[in-house]
Amino acid sequence: MRSFQLIGLSAFALLAVYGPALADGDAAKGKEAFAKCGICHNFQTNGVGPELKGIVGRKAASAPDYTYSAGMKKLGDDGFVWTPEHIDTWITNPKAMLPDSPMGQLFAGVPDAQERANIIAYLQTQ
Repeated sequence: MRSFQLIGLSAFALLAVYGPALADGDAAKGKEAFAKCGICHNFQTNGVGPELKGIVGRKAASAPDYTYSAGMKKLGDDGFVWTPEHIDTWITNPKAMLPDSPMGQLFAGVPDAQERANIIAYLQTQ
């Protein structure tokens, strides 16, 4: 009985430390939700925002021929990589993560966790 209590406490401690996991995303729904992102981003060329092909697992500020904000350049210089968790944080509220970025100034974020998970699932297919 004692080992089950220890396992339960360990699981609780891990959840407390690492927080909630990302929801499972639906790439098809994410493609639809990406329409709001597509105003500034696509997967072939830089536009208002950098191109996003292969963004998941890519180092920040690494799209060729795009002029990044100083804060985003620093993230890239520091080795920051766009993991699903980092993308989730970023698209939740870009201004909170990096106030000097154009996206932080122009985009309020995606408040719905499932919609963010769907967008991330779609990004992972690109």
